[in-house]
Amino acid sequence: MVQSSVLGFPRIGAFRELKKTTEAYWSGKVGKDELFKVGKEIRENNWKLQKAAGVDVIASNDFSYYDQVLDLSLLFNAIPERYTKYELDPIDTLFAMGRGLQRKATDSEKAVDVTALEMVKWFDSNYHYVRPTFSHSTEFKLNGQKPVDEYLEAKKLGIETRPVVVGPVSYLFLGKADKDSLDLEPISLLEKILPVYAELLAKLSAAGATSVQIDEPILVLDLPEKVQAAFKTAYEYLANAKNIPKLVVASYFGDVRPNLASIKGLPVHGFHFDFVRAPEQFDEVVAALTAEQVLSVGIIDGRNIWKADFSEAVAFVEKAIAALGKDRVIVATSSSLLHTPVDLTNEKKLDSEIKNWFSFATQKLDEVVVVAKAVSGEDVKEALSVNAAAIKSRKDSAITNDADVQKKVDSINEKLSSRAAAFPERLAAQKGKFNLPLFPTTTIGSFPQTKDIRINRNKFTKGEITAEQYDTFIKSEIEKVVRFQEEIGLDVLVHGEPERNDMVQYFGEQLKGFAFTTNGWVQSYGSRYVRPPVVVGDVSRPHAMSVKESVYAQSISKKPMKGMLTGPITVLRWSFPRNDVSQKVQAPQLGLDMRDEVNELEPPSVEVIQVDEPAIREGLPLRSGQERSDYLKYATESFRIGTSGVKNTNQIHSHFCYSDLDPNHIKALDADVVSIEFSKKDDPNYIQEFSNYPNHIGLGLFDIHSPRIPSKEEFIARIGEILKVYPADKFWVNPDCGLKTRGWEEVRASLTNMVEAAKTYREKYAQN
Repeated sequence: MVQSSVLGFPRIGAFRELKKTTEAYWSGKVGKDELFKVGKEIRENNWKLQKAAGVDVIASNDFSYYDQVLDLSLLFNAIPERYTKYELDPIDTLFAMGRGLQRKATDSEKAVDVTALEMVKWFDSNYHYVRPTFSHSTEFKLNGQKPVDEYLEAKKLGIETRPVVVGPVSYLFLGKADKDSLDLEPISLLEKILPVYAELLAKLSAAGATSVQIDEPILVLDLPEKVQAAFKTAYEYLANAKNIPKLVVASYFGDVRPNLASIKGLPVHGFHFDFVRAPEQFDEVVAALTAEQVLSVGIIDGRNIWKADFSEAVAFVEKAIAALGKDRVIVATSSSLLHTPVDLTNEKKLDSEIKNWFSFATQKLDEVVVVAKAVSGEDVKEALSVNAAAIKSRKDSAITNDADVQKKVDSINEKLSSRAAAFPERLAAQKGKFNLPLFPTTTIGSFPQTKDIRINRNKFTKGEITAEQYDTFIKSEIEKVVRFQEEIGLDVLVHGEPERNDMVQYFGEQLKGFAFTTNGWVQSYGSRYVRPPVVVGDVSRPHAMSVKESVYAQSISKKPMKGMLTGPITVLRWSFPRNDVSQKVQAPQLGLDMRDEVNELEPPSVEVIQVDEPAIREGLPLRSGQERSDYLKYATESFRIGTSGVKNTNQIHSHFCYSDLDPNHIKALDADVVSIEFSKKDDPNYIQEFSNYPNHIGLGLFDIHSPRIPSKEEFIARIGEILKVYPADKFWVNPDCGLKTRGWEEVRASLTNMVEAAKTYREKYAQN
């Protein structure tokens, strides 16, 4: 019989139990025992769920309290000295590395003040990993045995699992050198880290594990020759190590063929490849297998919520069986199910027709099992029939297609995506209009989403207060934020977004063509979970979405007020997009909707408009080539469609975070001002890359995901480093990102220090 396999399962709990307990631990409301108890309950539930569904190969060590890559850094002692000197407990070290830590000394604890490690996007997903940071003095060793402990935990329940660990080549390549070791190439540490991998694998074998999933996702990237060669070095070393389990090397999110030569013939038990994202690689990867190696066929989508088409999935797996035989084929999810919501049965309010098209992580367990049974010759006719009906229902539905939207997209021309004048002419007009000082200060958009805001939003949603009452409350919150910004001396203000639950969901709820869940949460990073909307059909804008709040905010202040919008690519990428048409088709629809909103914002009084596109780098195809060029063309064009209808005096801003950006990518947007997450970047070359960026830029000065409050002196030092390579007359002063996750005490102190630092530099430059 062909086996079924799941590469990993969501670790957040069906109702966000992990988030609630983790944040309670951070705030001191619960202790470690309660945190660890909830983590154990989630793991046990996940394993039992998969066992009950009939999954044959179940992952362990897919659980994390923060991030699986950060777990490995802690496990392998890749801990920068700035953390070890405080001698924190392992879990507190993990959290300090992930989010920073700042606390005053007490009778039982000494003072701590440490920033977080850099956080970046996990390939082209909206998940963020904490980037490993290495130095010449990094000494790898095992700190504990988390993968072994969790394997034994499942074994005690009577459930055999396959531990999963990020592989050595990917782990090093995805890391970076510390600022004091910039000449270090992380891949050069391979020989130092391999003995620790071998030690871990031997411990897993001694515990009873017969196979281990080694994730090497970088196989879908453009890799230097030195990194390609590292695969042979790594896996030949591990093959020669004593007492290690069988290894299955897993890659996902793309096509491995450009790196296929580097893994062909490796002495491993088998490989996993993603055939949802890259079915075209099938013939070549099959030909590269040895006569004994198994192939894990990633055919159930781990990145989206649409039901698998069983007829297509079965046909694809049967092709693999024809080439290799049943004993060498495993039916699997394309990747970990980390990127999908937990359970569709918890959705009680979804339209029944649309709900029938969806499959969340729990339902995908059934999908992978059904496909495995079908290709094994078992009778699953009823399941196949029900699935075929659901696929046909979606294809034939009137919800999916809107002829008016398609006609509007067909009318797009080059003029629609071009500003009226080039940036120098716009800049002159904007200087005369706004008369901003040197080093203008602003924020990225959101302010703290307080308990009071959440309570009132919930009351309004439930009908416990009227629309008029809710509107009055929102206006009072906007005024509070506006007066605070005026008080501390910010130059360009925002309304704080108290009316918004999420920067994508808020707009999606007001656009036709979207569906929404109640419990469809997905982890973005740490305890930050998102509830992505689902694009179910062609998208259009029935009415204004943000005009009322932005116009009101501008009416109560004489300072410029930014109208805050989310860009078309970010709305698309941070939703679950359609899989029946390409994103190239979906993006301009959203661009046209944003254009209507921007044009409606402009006439009353809002003359600074920020259209955030943090996902534009995330959506970039993982390899260079024509696909990447095509993406950049439609992505930047969709942004310009949305923003090019304004006057020269109107200033267009955009924002980007937690990605390795290329200045050429954002240059094509032709925004007047861009703000970029920067506080965790410690490579001076990164600043240099933007020194020739023609328009204005704000490099984020403090980490909004950390409760830590930077001092005025720290801001002054940070700005000083930037000004060594970046022109003062083009530099804006701002945080990394929006402030919705922070408390008011932190926000007040951090922004005040930031503004005072900007004033210090204005005085300094005025004297020169």
